[in-house]
Amino acid sequence: MGASASRDRPARVPAPEPEPEEALDLSQLPPELLLVVLSHVPPRTLLGCCRRVCRGWRALVDCQALWLLILARDHGVLLPLARSCLPPARDGRPSLLGRFCERRPIGRNLIRNPCGQGLRKWMVQHGGDGWVVEGNRSTVPGAPSQTCFVSSFSWCRKKQVLDLEEEGLWPELLDSGKIEICVSDWWGARHDSGCMYRLLVQLLDANQTVLDKFSAMPVPIQQWNNNVCFQVTHVFSNIKMGVRFVSFEHWGQDTQFWAGHYGARVTNSSVVVRARLS
Repeated sequence: MGASASRDRPARVPAPEPEPEEALDLSQLPPELLLVVLSHVPPRTLLGCCRRVCRGWRALVDCQALWLLILARDHGVLLPLARSCLPPARDGRPSLLGRFCERRPIGRNLIRNPCGQGLRKWMVQHGGDGWVVEGNRSTVPGAPSQTCFVSSFSWCRKKQVLDLEEEGLWPELLDSGKIEICVSDWWGARHDSGCMYRLLVQLLDANQTVLDKFSAMPVPIQQWNNNVCFQVTHVFSNIKMGVRFVSFEHWGQDTQFWAGHYGARVTNSSVVVRARLS
């Protein structure tokens, strides 16, 4: 009986497969609408991927209109500054604003490795027993890491040279008189050893000629100092025409001339480009 009942059942008909949905082709959108869509894509993706899709997309990514739209929505305070310093658009050349939006150089610390993640990104000269990285003995407010570079019994030196155009700025903006460059450095001592410190910041032109500079060599910290630390700051507010690089260089050593690492402790170094308020 079971076999007979099974033969009497109607055959099951398979359900038809759904029709594949047609992929949305963004290239079919009007350019004005596509521009709005692309403005919501991260700048790094726009420059690294979207620009390679086709000639039409490349033209949109290279034009100023896209980046002005991004600036107006995400960085409205910077829009008047950027717009007032833009050179005439050049056909076939990417907009300067693309790198500006990707790198975000205004208000960001341009120094790499300011607190001591090893010695990477620094040009170093080791005096005595050289530089090492240790934890801070006093809290440094606002530092991304509570670590520092520690010098030795002879002058130790570290230096970075920042390429402002590579960071996303451009000549007309740098020469506009509408920005300022703020530098800061923290230095201190360990309780049982005195130390000496020096800072030199130079603004350089395209040929690395010095156009302006700031130097500081504070009074040495004495031994038995309760792990004191200090901040050194300076603002270059009247920047000369032609500045393209910033050289940031500092030195440290101890005053006891002990072997090991008892010298000046430096950390949270910063070079920040800001829009001038006046």
